[in-house]
Amino acid sequence: MAIALPASLALAGVGQAAGAPHATAPRTSAAAPAVKATGLDDPKKKEIAMQIVASAENSDLNWRDYYKYLEDIKDGRGYTGGIIGFCSGTGDMLELVELYTKNKPDNPLAKFLPALRKVNGSDSHAGLGAPFEKAWEKAAQDRVFQQAQESERDRVYFDPAVKQGKADGVGTLGQFAYYDAIVMHGPGDSKYSFGGIRKTAMSKAKTPAQGGDEKKYISAFLDARKKAMQSEEAHSDTSRVDTAQRVFLNAGNLGLEPPLKWKVYGESFEIKK
Repeated sequence: MAIALPASLALAGVGQAAGAPHATAPRTSAAAPAVKATGLDDPKKKEIAMQIVASAENSDLNWRDYYKYLEDIKDGRGYTGGIIGFCSGTGDMLELVELYTKNKPDNPLAKFLPALRKVNGSDSHAGLGAPFEKAWEKAAQDRVFQQAQESERDRVYFDPAVKQGKADGVGTLGQFAYYDAIVMHGPGDSKYSFGGIRKTAMSKAKTPAQGGDEKKYISAFLDARKKAMQSEEAHSDTSRVDTAQRVFLNAGNLGLEPPLKWKVYGESFEIKK
């Protein structure tokens, strides 16, 4: 690999900023009416989105290989794990294990719920450590845990990004830009969270829903996103914007249509169809 992301930075910064309150979408039990996918929520486009994010997070398109991922990357968020980098210090890992335990009470991670509640909001490993790491690896082989990871990814990150993108009138590429930003910076309204980035972009260009030009607005969003990334050392390499999303935008590929070619950290990737 050429200039691949170091393993110690894999999944760096996924989720919320350390110590930030965790604002997530509520879980609902009622089935929502079926709505035809028209953007990034189209199954084929969603798969493309997962692959592009994986290229940036793990220098790999095979995102399903990372259910078992678990590491402390020393970013103040405690453990980072799973397909979207759930963090023990920001609440989303706790919510994931709670969902897993709800769906399968007798599971390897259930006994760590008290410890996860205690360390939430910190980078502590108290009550976790090697036994937790082994339990996570075992749980990752369980399809129920894999489904819980996908469900929480969608509830907390993917679905809100797509919903906001559609409300703002941006197409598939714009929705992807939103998703990638909310994955790294977390939901919320602080300056460098997803909400803050969007607010900065809207101060520079109108959204299509406001009558603005889609390409100009997405460009403004990517500019704001770069500034947010550069505000934190772990995110200072902005190639996932410069040589990936910006490439698609400059090509006018607002629908994120394959074939797609891009680079992250100097490494080339391609989705042919």
